[in-house]
Amino acid sequence: MQSNKIEHTGITALYCRLSRDDGKDGESNSITNQKSYLEGYAAEHGFINCQHYTDDGYSGTNFNRPGFQEMLADIRLGIVRTVIVKDSSRFGRNYLECGKYLEIVFPENDIRYISVTEGIDT
Repeated sequence: MQSNKIEHTGITALYCRLSRDDGKDGESNSITNQKSYLEGYAAEHGFINCQHYTDDGYSGTNFNRPGFQEMLADIRLGIVRTVIVKDSSRFGRNYLECGKYLEIVFPENDIRYISVTEGIDT
């Protein structure tokens, strides 16, 4: 069996979200800017195996978003090790639901969570 570096280090999930209130016409500049910002942070801090999970046009009050659910499935498969967001509002706007992920789901799955602009790093 061939060794795959991702199996050893895991994926660094770069999660981006933009509210549906900002429109659904293609990928917005805000998503593009978030991706670029997170890529720069990851490179500067030595994170490898980065993969984008994106929800463009989805409210942060609902966690049933396709990109978020894909990331969550990869977390449960054990292939994601770190989740990086620009700020916590990109992760979600339902504070109770956010707390569930940050205090229960991520620790149970040994996930490191980083919110860059807020300086949060679990």
